[in-house]
Parts: sequence; structure tokens; C-alpha cells
Amino acid sequence: MSASRRRGTTDELGPDGPEPPEHDGADLLAALLDGMDAALCAFDADGTVTHWNREAERILGWTAAEAVGRQGFAGWAVRSADADEVEARLMSAMGAPGRQVHEFALLTKDGGRVLVRTQSAAVRHPDGKPAGVYCAFSEVHAQIDLERSIALSEALLEDASWGVVLVDADLRPAVVNAHAARLLGTGRTAVLGRPLGDLLSQGVEALESALTHVLAEGAPPAPAEMWVAVRTAEGERRRCWRSGFVRLASPLAEEPVPLGVGWLFTDVTEAKQAEQEASLLRFRTNQLHRAARAAAECEDPAEAATVHLDFALAGFADHALIDRVAGGAVSDADAAGPVRLVRLAATPAGGPGPSVLGEGSGLPVRYGEGHPAFQCVRRSGSVRAGAGSMTAEEAQAWAVARQWNRDTVHALCSVLRSRGRTLGVVTFLRGRGRSGFERSDTAYAEDVAARIATALDLADLAGSAGPESGGPEDAGGGAGPAGGDA
Repeated sequence: MSASRRRGTTDELGPDGPEPPEHDGADLLAALLDGMDAALCAFDADGTVTHWNREAERILGWTAAEAVGRQGFAGWAVRSADADEVEARLMSAMGAPGRQVHEFALLTKDGGRVLVRTQSAAVRHPDGKPAGVYCAFSEVHAQIDLERSIALSEALLEDASWGVVLVDADLRPAVVNAHAARLLGTGRTAVLGRPLGDLLSQGVEALESALTHVLAEGAPPAPAEMWVAVRTAEGERRRCWRSGFVRLASPLAEEPVPLGVGWLFTDVTEAKQAEQEASLLRFRTNQLHRAARAAAECEDPAEAATVHLDFALAGFADHALIDRVAGGAVSDADAAGPVRLVRLAATPAGGPGPSVLGEGSGLPVRYGEGHPAFQCVRRSGSVRAGAGSMTAEEAQAWAVARQWNRDTVHALCSVLRSRGRTLGVVTFLRGRGRSGFERSDTAYAEDVAARIATALDLADLAGSAGPESGGPEDAGGGAGPAGGDA
């Protein structure tokens, strides 16, 4: 050991052992009191101020040098009329167990009044006798703000009618209220600490991206609507959540320290679906109106049928086909037996586009027995078909076997009916990127089919009423069927 080290050790040791530096305990106590966020003062048993920290100086303006040594608050920190009552309430803590809470007005150094809430308790000697009172106080409005914040937090986490999730900096739920747990389909404690990917099968990337943005940049200016798929014991539930985010930071740190993100959300699936259905209905109604206007300008009724088909495709299907019953329209009794279908019009096989009329070869389409188009004719109603859970190769083989485009995975056949007879079938096809046909789609397809059937029936009537069959040119001669009936 060096000489300097030995000398230092000798200097610090007294005859009876080490001696602690003077005033260390007092300096530590003063530092602790001055560093507190609450205003603190203390009185001895006679009511003389013994301690006064910086927060008390900030609230009232009196420095520690001006406050320490004064007898109570009379004459400087409270009004004279209130001094006795205030002192009695503060000093009563020496004879009472636990803490006492009071509210009263104190005077600032510049003559103003501050309403404070105090918590006072007795300071006792080692033998248990009261030695004085310590008093912690804060401005009432600050205390009320704190209590409101705490009450709001507790209400959100217990009684809120929307989901509240506190997500930590690792993007894992730290606190979940009861409503959020119900929306997530699990218990409140079962969610804690789990990755969001364990709770959601779809939409988790968008949610985590939003949470990361909030942690880095702060809250977005408006709520966001997110479609997610929630994992449940029964399977997946697709839901739409309207979500708001706030960044959480510690109020006790000098620099903002991110504690995580507050995620507030509510389920708007039903409202969103109703809104989408209403928007889709408006669009389809407009399409039907536009199709009727365009078809009215067609001289050839068969061309008017393809116009209806083209307008129906927009946003509804990728491809469409019109197949006529060979030999003309058939009655319900004839439709129940074997029938042949001839291709009348179809969209281009390479992609969506205007429908083109067939060349009129009269060769029947090579549909197999049990084809959805034949089922549609026999039932005089719509038939839906789909590839289901087939692989891509199996779905292609399934579509080719039914004489449809190779990328077809969903089909909807609607019968063409006019004047109580069956004229054919219109088939709508969707690819893998689309959802299957639903009931609302069936209703729309049947509406389009009714308009196409009317146009085709008119084409048949126009053809049978030509010049060689007793058209307007021969009306005077009465040679046509109409003249004979007359």
C-alpha cells in the first residue's frame, strides 16, 4: 500500500474507529427535500418551521431563509383571521394516527392566495413521543388535475364502451380493458405480453406500422379504419376497427421518455359493411340506368344484349358469356329435358373487354353433363359454383373442364327468361383475386339477365317479322301470319 494511501487511512481513523464526515446526514436530507416534486415543510413540537423545500418556495414565493424559524404560518403565510384554525388543524396531526388531509388558503409572498391540499403526519422521537409535524402540500388545481387523470385512466380501463390497449415500446399489450379483450376474443390477462401476430391473422402489419409511427412521430391527426382478422377458437372473424393512437411519455422525466402507445378502437364492421353495400347498390343502379340508355340507341336488339353485359361487368366480374338455347326459346317442360346451348356472345379470353357476338355457327358448346349452365336451365334459376380450396393447378383444371377461362375460380349462371320461356344462360366469371358471388350479386345478375333476355326476345321477334315473313312492307297485302289471323 502506498504511503499516501496509508496516511489517508490513518487520518480518517480516530481512536475509536472511523468517524463519519460532519453534516453528511443533514446535507442528504436537504438534498432529498429540495428534489421532491411536492412542497414540504416541517414544524417542531412548538409549531416553529424547521424545514422548507424548493417546491414550497416555488408555490408561495417565500425562501427557506425567510420561512425557517418562523412560529407557524401566522402573519406571513396565512391571513390573521385564519391563522389559529390553520395552526390547530396542522398541529392536531401530532396526536392523531396516520395522515390527515386538509384544504385551506395560503398567502404568497406577493399577497396572492393559493388554495392548497395538505397531508400532514406526526414526527416522533425514538421513544414514541411526538417531536413535530411534517406537512406536504400542493396546489389544489394541480391535485385535482392529477386525480382527474387517474380517474380517467381507471374509467377507460374499466368502464369504457370502446377498446383501450396500452402497448409497450416492444409493441406488445401491457394493459387491456374489458371491451378490448372481448373484441380480441380472449381474456384480459391472456393478451398481456403476447405479440400482436398471435391475436390477429390479417392486418397486423398495418397495425404495427401505425404503432411504430406513433412512437416515432406522435399521434396521427385523425382516426384510422383498419380491417383485421381476429383469431378465435371458432376460427377467424374479419372486423373493421376505427382506431385512434396517442403516444405515452413519462411526465416525471426532463426529456420525453416513450412508455408506449395508447390504442383506442371501436368495432365499426356493421356500419362499414352497410356503407359499402349502399355504395355498391348506388353504383349498380347507375350502371343499369346507363346500360338501358345505351341499349336504347342500338338498332340491333342482339347488340343491345351485349351492351347490357358490358355495363354489368364493371366492378362485378372479370368475364361473361351468353349461351342461347339451340333452336329457339323453350318452355319449362322442354327445359327439363336435354337441351343444347350455343355460344352467342363472350368477352375476350385474354382479359376484360367489350363482348363480341358469336359467328352464328350453330355448334353447341361442349358442356359436360351436370354443368352449372345446364342446371340453371333446368331450375329456371341462378346457380353458383366455385373452386373452393383447390390448389392453383386444380382450379385451372376445374375451370378448363367447364369450358371457362383458365383463371376462373368463381362462377354465377343466371337464366335468361322472357314471356314465360327460357332463352338461354348468362354466366359471370371471377378470378382468384376476387371473392365468391354472394346473394346480393345473384340479385344483380338476375336483373341484368332479365334485361338481356328482353333484348334477345326482341331480336327474335324482329327476325320473325322481317320482309320475307310479312313485315311492314307487306302489311297491306295481309300475306304474313298476322294477315292470316285477321
